[in-house]
Amino acid sequence: MADPRTELPPSLRSGLEDFLEAARVESGLARSTLAAYRSALERALAWMAARGARSWPRVEPRLVVDYLAARRAEGAAEASVAQHATALRMLFRHLLAEGVLERDPCAQLASPLVRPSLPRALDATETERLLVAPSGSSWSDQRDRALLEVLYACGARVSEAVGLRTDALEPSLRVLRLTGKGSKTRLVPLGRRAREALECWIEGGRSSLAGAHKRAEVFLTRTGRPLDRVNAWRRVKSAALRAGLPDTITPHTLRHSFATHLIEAGADLRSVQEMLGHASIRTTEVYTHLDREHVLSLHRLYHPRA
Repeated sequence: MADPRTELPPSLRSGLEDFLEAARVESGLARSTLAAYRSALERALAWMAARGARSWPRVEPRLVVDYLAARRAEGAAEASVAQHATALRMLFRHLLAEGVLERDPCAQLASPLVRPSLPRALDATETERLLVAPSGSSWSDQRDRALLEVLYACGARVSEAVGLRTDALEPSLRVLRLTGKGSKTRLVPLGRRAREALECWIEGGRSSLAGAHKRAEVFLTRTGRPLDRVNAWRRVKSAALRAGLPDTITPHTLRHSFATHLIEAGADLRSVQEMLGHASIRTTEVYTHLDREHVLSLHRLYHPRA
């Protein structure tokens, strides 16, 4: 496989950069998503250029199929192959719309069937143990307890939690305004215990930090600087260890547990989609198998002929 850092022919490089800029400005894709697309597309185009496709008209459907087959032969996970196929589809559709291509090299390409792998959700007892792990009265325990409660109560992404600002909090704290992918905002209900933890942190530990009154971010470090994603991950793992839980628990474990517990309690997919901030219901549909498995487990437990 060609090195993805291989210099691309000017024609391919120009088209790629034009697509990425359009995706950033018009589609509002997150920086991490754009970086993943850039990496995948540079690798794919370098591979094709090395096999003669040094201009867009030379990118044939056969090359696309061969490239994806080569990724599989290298042992790439099907999810990775699917990501590369998706990035190529988006690129070629953009180039078609711009008149750079006359036909889509991916038009006849079958979509890889990938079953999303979901992390294990915490059960109710494990969730409780994790949420109460920072049980002290120190400013750091107050912050960590509020952070954990927000992650679980709202199903927030870690980036949304650390990006939460005081001006996004309404006075009663009954809902939070989260800013998700593509700078889209959504309102998510906040339960009583999460409200209490957040109030304790804002009025107590947070107000005692140096320079806290100058910062708009809700979650801060000892020096009054905003808590970043890396440190938020560390705080969750630290709480997991204190609770006697595996250190594989991450902020996303709480987001996944939030969705799982709602589905198992009977929440409809559309409501869960809104609260998770999924752009498409298809993304939320990965949780439908959890609903089926929950029903089956109840049937096996209570039906006399299960």
